[in-house]
Amino acid sequence: MSEMRIVGIRVEQPQNQPVLLLREAEGERYLPIWIGQMEATAIALEQQGVEPARPLTHDLIKNLLDAFGHALLEVRIVDLQEGTFYADLLFEGEMRVSCRPSDAVAVALRTGAPVFAEESVLAEAGLAMPEEKEDEVEKFKEFLESVSPDDFKATDG
Repeated sequence: MSEMRIVGIRVEQPQNQPVLLLREAEGERYLPIWIGQMEATAIALEQQGVEPARPLTHDLIKNLLDAFGHALLEVRIVDLQEGTFYADLLFEGEMRVSCRPSDAVAVALRTGAPVFAEESVLAEAGLAMPEEKEDEVEKFKEFLESVSPDDFKATDG
């Protein structure tokens, strides 16, 4: 089992499908998980520190846990079946609650709980990308965001 770092939400084009991107804390594998728009919004808002006027569902879950005096110990992404990921919320007393990874990550962000992925899930869906390649990809993305078509026009001279 590997601890995962929450990289964030990316949008896959052209379908505008949100992807939750996790990365091994001590490794080079990424785990992309396609998720719904509502969950993507909840994760992105929390990562950006935006507090909605009224609690979202994941805020409500955190508030309920706090009110009842329960702590979320960790989140585990435990299975992948026919393209569908499965996760568990782990509480004290070895209590587990099954849920979607997107909901689990949204709650983990709000509670500070760590996220883990089973080795079998990483072996099947993880994508290896060495650190130096990751830096190159980020630099290229930054370049693409700053360049315009006019930069490629031929000039006299």
